[in-house]
Amino acid sequence: MGIIAWIVIGLLAGIIAKALLPGRDPGGIIITVLIGIAGALLGGWLGKVLFGVDSIDGFFEVSTWVAAIVGSMILLLAYRMVSGGGRRR
Repeated sequence: MGIIAWIVIGLLAGIIAKALLPGRDPGGIIITVLIGIAGALLGGWLGKVLFGVDSIDGFFEVSTWVAAIVGSMILLLAYRMVSGGGRRR
């Protein structure tokens, strides 16, 4: 897949991850996109390492989207823990 496909998947996976994990986050749409892109990469890598499957098959494959969303959720939770969960000071 090309870089544009990764950006689109990352954007959508980040938005879906935020919808599945409601709460205040200390980032805006740019952070969501970055977490989504990194989450898509993380999810694909984890799928390959842990389960031995090629989870990043193509743009329209369900496994690609599941891996991207799960990876984005993992990174979003990690970001919340590191940044303090969005608490206002």
